[in-house]
Amino acid sequence: MKALIYQGPETLVYADAADPVPAGGEELIAIESVGVCGSDMHAYLGHDDRRPAPLILGHEVAGRTVTDGRRVTINPLVTCGQCDYCIRGRDNLCPSRQIISMPPREGGFAEHVALPARNLVDLPDTITSDQAALAEPIACGWHAVRLACAPDRQGKTALVIGGGAIGVGAALCLAAQGFDTVRLSEPNTVRRRYLERSGGFAAFHPDDLPAGEMYDIVVDAVGIEPTRAQSSAWVAPGGTIVHIGLGSAAGGLDVRRMTLQEITFIGTYTYTAQDFRDTAQAMFDGRLGALDWIEMRPLSDGARAFADIRAGLVPAPKIILKP
Repeated sequence: MKALIYQGPETLVYADAADPVPAGGEELIAIESVGVCGSDMHAYLGHDDRRPAPLILGHEVAGRTVTDGRRVTINPLVTCGQCDYCIRGRDNLCPSRQIISMPPREGGFAEHVALPARNLVDLPDTITSDQAALAEPIACGWHAVRLACAPDRQGKTALVIGGGAIGVGAALCLAAQGFDTVRLSEPNTVRRRYLERSGGFAAFHPDDLPAGEMYDIVVDAVGIEPTRAQSSAWVAPGGTIVHIGLGSAAGGLDVRRMTLQEITFIGTYTYTAQDFRDTAQAMFDGRLGALDWIEMRPLSDGARAFADIRAGLVPAPKIILKP
C-alpha cells in the first residue's frame, strides 16, 4: 500500500509500505479520510519521543471495512478490556493502552489500517467520511467537558484557548451542553477570521478578550507555558481549568492563585470508549453543528500540508488527507 511515512524531523515521504495484517478479532479498514492532528505535528517537528521515525502517523480515521464495505469511523485507542480501569469505564487509562500512530501500531496516513472490531462505529448515510474523521478530535473535547461538568463543578461561562480542531470541538461540546457564553481565544488572524466567518464562533485574539471577564471553565487546548498562564489568570474563583493540550511539559500555572481561589485543575487524555460513541452519536444527531470546518487534500500532498500548517497558512482548523 501507499503511505505517508515520517522519516525524521520535518521529513515526510509518500512511499510504499507493508500492508497491515489484522490480528484475531480485528478488521481491515480501507481508509477514505484521515485528519492531521496536533500530535502528528509534534512528531513531525521531532518533539515526541513516543513517535520515533520511521513511522506512519495519523489516528483520526474514517473509511470502509474490507470484509463487507461498512462505512465506519474508528476509535484509535486500543485497550485490554480486562483491567480495573477498563472495567470501571476509564479505559483511556488502561496501563496497556495502545493508539495507532504510536509503536507498535502504525497509523492512518495510509491506504489501510487494522483495528479491533469493537473500535469501529458504523456511520449513517447523512455523515461523510470527511466529517466522520472529526469524531476523534471532538471526542477529546467531549471527554474534557464531561469531566469539567461534574455536579460539583457546574458553570455557565467558558473560554477555550486554541482554535484548532481540539479547541473547536471543545467549544462545540460546551455549547451543546448548555453553556451560555463560550469564547474562543486564537492568536492566528487567518484562523480566527475563518472561525468567525465559517463557524460562527465568538473568536478573539488573546489581547482582545473582554476586560475583566472571567470564566467558570477554561479549556487549554494548546498546553504551553503562556496558555497555562492565561488559564490561571482567566479562570473564575472556584472554577476549573481543563488541560488537553500537549504542547510542552512545564510552566505557566499560577499555583498560588489556584490554591487561594480553590481552582480545580484537570488533566485529560483522549476519551473513553463510551465518550467516543457518545460523540459520534451527537455528530449524527446534528448537535455539534455542520462539521464543515475542514480542508481536504490528497494524502500524496501530505508533506506540503504539514509544511503549510507549520507556516500558519491553513485557515481551517482541520486538514483531512485523502488516500
